[in-house]
Amino acid sequence: MMLPTDQQRFWETIDTLVVSSRIVIDRPRQTPHPRFPDLIYPLDYGYLDGTTAGDGDGIDVWIGSEPDAGVTAIACTADIIKRDAEIKVLLGCDAGEQATISHFLNVVADLPCIILVRNRET
Repeated sequence: MMLPTDQQRFWETIDTLVVSSRIVIDRPRQTPHPRFPDLIYPLDYGYLDGTTAGDGDGIDVWIGSEPDAGVTAIACTADIIKRDAEIKVLLGCDAGEQATISHFLNVVADLPCIILVRNRET
């Protein structure tokens, strides 16, 4: 029996968190951030209910145009003001949507971010 790689275990764990949680969209596409009205969300954004991220709230999730495609990537952010780092799950986000999220976080929100794309072959 072949054991899963670290990458496989990571993505399988993220998959389990997603399928075992209710997704709450609290910031629908094209709505402003509640405290920063100039920040308009380009895609549906919310969290996985019943989970806990680094900030104490639920794990954040972006919903793309193909949610049935499952977890396609994660966004890793680092916030010097809040002095924290987090992941945000990208659910069904194609390459263009991943680029949109990266631009939103890095440029619009000024929140340093990298996108780690899931390789379905590992």
